Amino acid sequence: MRKRKKLPFFEKVVISDVAAEGKSLARIDDMVVFAKKCVPGDVVDLQIIKKKKNYLEGIPVAFHSLSKERAEPFCKYFGTCGGCSWQNLPYEKQLWYKQKLVYEQLKRIGGVDNAKMLPIVGAENNTFYRNKLEFTFSNKRWLYESEMDVPDADKNLNALGFHVPGRFDKVLDIDTCYLQRSPSNEIRNAVRKFALQNDLSFFDLRQNTGLLRNLIIRTSSTGELMVVVAFYQNDRVAIETLMDFLVATFPSITSLHYVINQKANDTILDQEIILYHGNPFIFEELENLKFKLGPKSFFQTNTEQALKLYRLTREFAGLSGEETVYDLYTGTGTIACFIAGQAKKVIGIENVPEAINDAKENARNNHLDNIHFFTGDMKDVLTPAFIAGQEKPDIIIVDPPRAGLHPDVVKTILDAEAQKIVYVSCNPATQARDISLLLEKYKVEKAQPVDMFPHTHHVENIALLALK
Repeated sequence: MRKRKKLPFFEKVVISDVAAEGKSLARIDDMVVFAKKCVPGDVVDLQIIKKKKNYLEGIPVAFHSLSKERAEPFCKYFGTCGGCSWQNLPYEKQLWYKQKLVYEQLKRIGGVDNAKMLPIVGAENNTFYRNKLEFTFSNKRWLYESEMDVPDADKNLNALGFHVPGRFDKVLDIDTCYLQRSPSNEIRNAVRKFALQNDLSFFDLRQNTGLLRNLIIRTSSTGELMVVVAFYQNDRVAIETLMDFLVATFPSITSLHYVINQKANDTILDQEIILYHGNPFIFEELENLKFKLGPKSFFQTNTEQALKLYRLTREFAGLSGEETVYDLYTGTGTIACFIAGQAKKVIGIENVPEAINDAKENARNNHLDNIHFFTGDMKDVLTPAFIAGQEKPDIIIVDPPRAGLHPDVVKTILDAEAQKIVYVSCNPATQARDISLLLEKYKVEKAQPVDMFPHTHHVENIALLALK
């Protein structure tokens, strides 16, 4: 076997900036170095763990001085849990760096350098802002260094919490999470305690054995509460024991479901979800619109910021009531419903049949009869023949997944020559890539970042493109 080369170690490295995916950036002899758990202004010793042709990746092993920009993390799991990796930055600085990253990517990747760049829209509530969280059961919890010498027989190895980054088989046991409001923490802690007291087995992520697999908690601004428990084993007695406990202990649960998931992954979209107690769905409200959400429904996980995002999207579209609007990647039809009152006709396209079913019902429930939904892969549905069979779009709104637009979709959009494109993105890098292709016929008039996920590196961006 070839002997692995020893990777370099650098002392007193000055962290100078933030980079994509929540990493920090430094430069050593004209080489870019990405580091985790640092903020600009830190002076650290870095152990390089990955060496590539154009960059290095390192981890800090010692801090010589801490940046004045640092904030004290409010969560005791910071640094182990990967959920809120920017807690060590003040929220105002998080917004500043997010806006900087969006604009740099638009310029560097997208070739956009003359558009109006609007200031980022921050969140009024930067804790307890999520309306949905998914937790994982594991019989192999993450252990801290202080626990390593304790014999396994003296340790409780069961956990209910989040996966540790980079370790699919290790789960961090969570007592208090600052992402979702009450009673999320109370339900999770009560379920863990009940399971331990009643010897209900936690899932083994390597061996695929055990009863308890996942716990999903969903809250809404209407005060409704949905809980979904995923089991691996179909043990009727044990399942009913836990579900009855939830019904008796948390009367605030308005929609209680369970699912038997014996697949290799945690996804339950392709599984039968069984209603155990209460209503089969809950409702979410935005302005005067109601959206019906089932266990498989997609909805933006930050309701307050979603309202701002949709209002800005509608504002960017600049509707007069005479336009035909294509809403691509419509999901459950939230944007389509949000703009339908100010448009002549809305056409929504989505590839998930369950989402389209929700979208159609949302349109009916809100008495919107000018929306028409179509199901299928975007590149297969959105074709010149489809557009010829419908009305030519005056405005196209796109809100694609993180991977962005398929090249065939970009080509069809260019051929359609709508007067405006409103591009909503959860990944400014792929958005910038797609915009660089759309510049063939369009110019970017303005861009508006929106912070949907405080204390993380994620940021949403809305770009308005006008036909040249």
